[in-house]
Amino acid sequence: MRDFFELSSSELKTLLTEHGEKEFHARQLISWVYEKGVFDWNAMSNLSKELRLKLPKIINIPTLELVRIQESDDLETFKFLWKLRDGRQVESVLICSGDRRTVCISSQVGCPAKCAFCASGKEGFFRNLRPAEIVEQVVRINAWLLAKEERVSHIVYMGMGEPLKNYDSVVKSIRLLGEPEMLNLSQRRMTVSTVGIVEGIKRLSQEELKVNLVLSLHAPNQKIRMKIIPYARKYPLDTIMDAMDEYSRKTKRDITFEYTLIAGINDHPDHAHELAHLLHGKQCTVNLIPYNPVEGLRLKRPEKKAVKLFRSVLFGSRIVNTCRYTKGEDIAAACGQLAMQETLVPTVAGDKLALAV
Repeated sequence: MRDFFELSSSELKTLLTEHGEKEFHARQLISWVYEKGVFDWNAMSNLSKELRLKLPKIINIPTLELVRIQESDDLETFKFLWKLRDGRQVESVLICSGDRRTVCISSQVGCPAKCAFCASGKEGFFRNLRPAEIVEQVVRINAWLLAKEERVSHIVYMGMGEPLKNYDSVVKSIRLLGEPEMLNLSQRRMTVSTVGIVEGIKRLSQEELKVNLVLSLHAPNQKIRMKIIPYARKYPLDTIMDAMDEYSRKTKRDITFEYTLIAGINDHPDHAHELAHLLHGKQCTVNLIPYNPVEGLRLKRPEKKAVKLFRSVLFGSRIVNTCRYTKGEDIAAACGQLAMQETLVPTVAGDKLALAV
């Protein structure tokens, strides 16, 4: 049995011909799933009865079970909770901003990075997601949007997990989601985030992909970084920065550095000066993220005055920076808040997706 969302168009054609079917059926299946958002073989009316009976024996679809959708008060953020076949759960988030429909997807169950400010790694790391489990998050959310005559426009690998610790599955999912015959999403609209897995950054620079790479920096020096990011002990900051520079040179892509501002830890003007020195001369953007509260953590978000002062230091040093507008905090869907859910609610069936808020 093969998972549908793990098959490229050419692989799907090959699989069908191996089972005595014509190649053109692959185009039909892709149209039903990727263009129409239909995931039930029996509902694909232009397929023969014989083929509809054969498909469940050779191809699995779907691989995720939708447990619930939560909506933010401003109706701009939607959090999807999925149950996997082994009973584990992951979350992904749809962020609506202007014409953009960005899906923040998970790449692992739990997270091995265990950053001090993030909920995803609190319960530990369990396993990598397969390519099908990553791709389906996007396709299913896109199907949900189709009912509103909208579609996914951007993807960020910033949900649960460290993407470069699930390297092969993540790269395959990027290629699958960008296939012209399928979802046809531009790689330039895909962003991969990492805490600094050096070997992964170097491998990614060789893939001839056009994705954006974001480093979760969060500290201006190695000492502070080791306090909040356990992986910093394995990957020194200077080594990571060298790898990021290499990625930028080889891919001709600008780099973004994410920096979560935590009160009393990394938000002082002196930290901003040190950060400016670290990034001096680099073609980059710093994306500042005031800490989003996580239950059970005793960290605090900086005052607005502190954020403004931090930014003014960066601007004064000619470091391009933005401050991320927090979306979805009221449903724990903001940056750093995604986590495994332990309590299941009844599964949503069919095309009628009930909101659990």
